Amino acid sequence: MSQEISKSTEKILVIDDHESVLNGTVEGLKRQYPTAEIQTAQTAQAASQWVEQGQPDLLVMDLSIPNVSGEIAQTETGIQVLKTLMQIYPTLNIVVQSAHVRSLVRLKPIISNHEGGFTIADKSLPLQEMLKLVDWALKGVNYTPKEMRTRLELKHEWMNVLKLAFHEGLQDRAIAERLNVAERTVRHYWTKIQDALEVYPEEGKNIRIQTELRSRQEGLID
Repeated sequence: MSQEISKSTEKILVIDDHESVLNGTVEGLKRQYPTAEIQTAQTAQAASQWVEQGQPDLLVMDLSIPNVSGEIAQTETGIQVLKTLMQIYPTLNIVVQSAHVRSLVRLKPIISNHEGGFTIADKSLPLQEMLKLVDWALKGVNYTPKEMRTRLELKHEWMNVLKLAFHEGLQDRAIAERLNVAERTVRHYWTKIQDALEVYPEEGKNIRIQTELRSRQEGLID
């Protein structure tokens, strides 16, 4: 899971070719993160240049964007940009804000392996709900539509994490040593397990305890 970033240091890039939507998103982000440095882009080309130059903490992007100014906006363009950026920047925190979220199914393997925060917000969501998903992404949370989740078909290594944590009581560092992986990888596994089980941050609740309860309910651990 990505390290949480203080509200005084965020660098955010917002990508959307609809100026009214772009402005609305930026205004909402400014209220939520008043000291953040927010940049905007309306084409795939501009977005790629900004990411390369600015290394943002968070990317908020629509999928239906033109490649360059004057071209027609297409979902495939956004999909290709997203795919490329996730491969180059595996820990970049991302929020996909789009009316075409179902098309992300074609990127399922890449999203599954992405180490940064990754959340998906349908454009029909109220602003406050979208901002909650922004906060989750900055905290390294993964949130995907139900059709994209590996629900109850957890990978072998994810199951090992559950057993080592809840059967043997090991913490992440000890789990990493047992699995011979980096501690960051273990935290990454947790985000994927929680998304598959539909366990997300809730005020006043311990997400690890909620994960354990959900795992037991589903029969994944005794």
